[in-house]
Amino acid sequence: MSNKTQDAVYNAKELGAGKVMVLGLQHMFAMFGATVLVPILTGLNVSTTLLFAGLGTLLFHLLTKGKVPAFLGSSFAFLGGYFAIAPMIDGKSNVEMIPYACFGVACAGLVYLVMALLFKLFTAGKVMRFFPPIVTGPIIIAIGLTLSQSAIDNCATNWLIASVAIIVVILCNIFGKGMIKIIPILIGVVASYLVAVCLGQVDFTGVKEAAWVGIPIVKEMTVLGMFGDNFDASLMITAVVTIVPIALATIVEHIGDISAISSTVGRNYIKDPGLHRTLLGDGLATTMAALFGAPANTTYGENTGVLNLSKVYDPMVVRLAACFAIFFSFCPKFAAVIQSMPAATVGGISLILYGMISAVGVRNVVENQVDFTKTRNVIIAALILVLAIGINYSAAGAISFSIGSITISLSGLAVGALVGIIMNAILPGKDYNFDEEKPDDTGVNFEVGQTRSAKSE
Repeated sequence: MSNKTQDAVYNAKELGAGKVMVLGLQHMFAMFGATVLVPILTGLNVSTTLLFAGLGTLLFHLLTKGKVPAFLGSSFAFLGGYFAIAPMIDGKSNVEMIPYACFGVACAGLVYLVMALLFKLFTAGKVMRFFPPIVTGPIIIAIGLTLSQSAIDNCATNWLIASVAIIVVILCNIFGKGMIKIIPILIGVVASYLVAVCLGQVDFTGVKEAAWVGIPIVKEMTVLGMFGDNFDASLMITAVVTIVPIALATIVEHIGDISAISSTVGRNYIKDPGLHRTLLGDGLATTMAALFGAPANTTYGENTGVLNLSKVYDPMVVRLAACFAIFFSFCPKFAAVIQSMPAATVGGISLILYGMISAVGVRNVVENQVDFTKTRNVIIAALILVLAIGINYSAAGAISFSIGSITISLSGLAVGALVGIIMNAILPGKDYNFDEEKPDDTGVNFEVGQTRSAKSE
């Protein structure tokens, strides 16, 4: 554990079963808003999404030896692929086309396996030299900032309700004692939700109509749904060509997310269990989810924010959240209750969590002593931040280009990350070397070149 950590750090054994259960619920609530938003936008099934968020998380933990406290929720990076292959019709699911889009996403998950093999064969030291703090730090900062618009938009629906969530989280985190200090997010959600109910801002119609028990998988939306009388091989190939390249960008985001979790927890997960294992877990979870009609999975920044606030880094708490997600996926009424949560409540909580992600990126840069008196470092950071944020908030929201009749769109974060990696590789004056044997609490150990030379003399 890092000696730089100022606040108390807890583990599940110290807290007891009751408190751990509540912490698991907090992690589930933290991921819920964003996780169910993807199926709402794409027409995928919410219950299926919950089921495979839970199963994907458990698979990830199994493949990473249960060491990384990461939750895998719905990835927003593939929205463009779903919109291109299976656009919603009059606000309703495009059931006929969704299986083709899911097949493309399933293939994209296999790209992670190729990258995992490269990390295994060439070691993290050789690969991670392309991802020093001057690259990963700004990427982490950009992850939080590019999510900020959705938080503000949700808050704007009712700033009073959003403010309740924000203020309660801050008060619990700063002045709370014991369990109150550990679960500020959950308390903020409940307080804001109750205020919204009192103000008449919650519609319970969907809750009344929903069944108590239901099967969370819709066969027509699984990949099997495309193999019928109307099977279109050309459309299947188009889906693969359109969606698979997105994986190259999400892999870069994955590395940034693992660095953020490592920095938050104070352990080098890039070294142990290794990026080859985290990529394997993320990729297989995505493929499994897509085959059954759920969105692609990705490590969730919201849960990283919860780790930072609660100071409980035990992966068992996250696995418990995954079990809760699986359990509640079989209850449509529960999904309806959560979906009735006002956007302002989600916005208030997200505003803090997304800000925490960016703060972790700043910490990554500061603790690794990135030298911003060097022009190369300033240029790399500037390009990553401006491209990632600027493109994200542009009218198009992405950079699109065509290969034949196929149009491929890259998000601002993907463009910024790729440009940052390339610029770091070609610009002279690299001052960081990856040291696999001596990790620090930011997830990777980068030592200033001059310092290394001085030590060797």
